[in-house]
Amino acid sequence: MQLRAKQKLKGYYANLSERQFHGVYDEARRLKGDTGANMIGLLERRLDTIIYRAKFVPTVFAARQFVSHGHIKVNGKRVTVSSYKVKVGDEIEVKEKSKQLALVLEANGLSERDVPDYVEVDHSKQTAKLTRVPAPADVPYPVVMEPHLVVEYYSR
Repeated sequence: MQLRAKQKLKGYYANLSERQFHGVYDEARRLKGDTGANMIGLLERRLDTIIYRAKFVPTVFAARQFVSHGHIKVNGKRVTVSSYKVKVGDEIEVKEKSKQLALVLEANGLSERDVPDYVEVDHSKQTAKLTRVPAPADVPYPVVMEPHLVVEYYSR
């Protein structure tokens, strides 16, 4: 059960490598408070996740590629690392040349998912801002995620 919970959570975030995912767990464990909640908070602060949540791209895999191809700026600087940790209040924007890409225009029209309340988005300017680190209950997962089982898996 623990392994399945870990694989489900890892797969949801664009199939992170085991090494990256374990690093997120280690960092979450060092922070004060609930390790599972910290882990979700760290995963949700990844640049590719924020871009996906802001509906700039249709999938998390597309978000990773979008960032690595240099279409995103954070606080006015180009960032090509999809695991970049966004701080609360950081200004994320789609580069001017990239705003007319079919991928971006298609993603904005999707109605099947909503932008969560911890991400502030302006679709006319293609900008987003992380307003706070989300709690696990705030994250709109399509299925039930069990971060406590992932913590149990790694802590043995």
